[in-house]
Amino acid sequence: MSRVKLEYIWLDGGEPTQMMRSKTKVIDESKFSTDASKLPMWSFDGSSTNQAPGNSSDCLLKPVRVFTDPARKNGYLVICEVMNADGTPHVTNGRATIDDDDADFWFGFEQEYTLWDVDHHTPLGFPASGYYPPPQGPYYCSVGTEFAVGRELVERHLDLCIAADINIEGINAEVLKGQWEYQIFAKGAKEAGDQVWAARYLMERVGEEFGVRINLHPKPVDGDWNGSGMHANFSNTDLRESGKKEVFEAICEKFSPQERIDAAIAVYGADNEKRLTGLHETQSIDKFSYGVSDRGASIRIPIAVPENDWKGWLEDRRPASNADPYKVASMIIKTVKS
Repeated sequence: MSRVKLEYIWLDGGEPTQMMRSKTKVIDESKFSTDASKLPMWSFDGSSTNQAPGNSSDCLLKPVRVFTDPARKNGYLVICEVMNADGTPHVTNGRATIDDDDADFWFGFEQEYTLWDVDHHTPLGFPASGYYPPPQGPYYCSVGTEFAVGRELVERHLDLCIAADINIEGINAEVLKGQWEYQIFAKGAKEAGDQVWAARYLMERVGEEFGVRINLHPKPVDGDWNGSGMHANFSNTDLRESGKKEVFEAICEKFSPQERIDAAIAVYGADNEKRLTGLHETQSIDKFSYGVSDRGASIRIPIAVPENDWKGWLEDRRPASNADPYKVASMIIKTVKS
């Protein structure tokens, strides 16, 4: 009888940024289903992941989404929610914060990251520690050995995501040398988050293959260099179909009260104040603004929207590269529906 390998993937209790953890469960093929609800619950030692005390250490893994693992024979990626021993969501379970997932909200996450040289402790392609390459400018969407660094790794990740049936929509080199981006689109907040985490997991696996760390810090290099974000493009029926400028402005205004700014920043990623400075295509972390085609705004109204008779989407540019997409999507939905 054939057997399948299930890689159970979850988020730990790391602070200020959660890390992915995973372990492999092998089962008979006859017991396998691509319906995550039919896969067995599993447990892990929460005392080793900052999620439980040692004298009561068992946490549960609840399968919620299954992807093919294209890098493994008879393998599957199983995205899991972390549950307490009594079956209630663990406090670190960001997916459980989404209380509206009817797929009316569509999300497109632009995941930026930096390929990191673990020997030199610099972005891949930088000179030895303490030195810098020529200033940013030629690296964005670059071509050529001097400028585009790590393309073989990036292409490997793209192929794996497509083979896993993750809805990856594109890749490009970014503004910082050694920095790249991929875009994930999905309908529904939970599905979008599942896909981003699966893509992040595969990127980490590729990094292992190449001996390169995937750095999600929002400001990996101090100074006159762009940081890394996870811009959150979103829409609902009103944005996609209203055809009214006033609808876009009204939704943007819902994000402007100080309590909304504070609530968003609280879940938009650790160390984000180092990135959201008002420079390098960002608005200051303590301010809020929006505008058409404005990459220095908190929320950008893409130029395609007015050109399409005010039908389309909005881009929240504030989430950091290390933000939890579940929490970001949940916050956006709660704000828009407020």
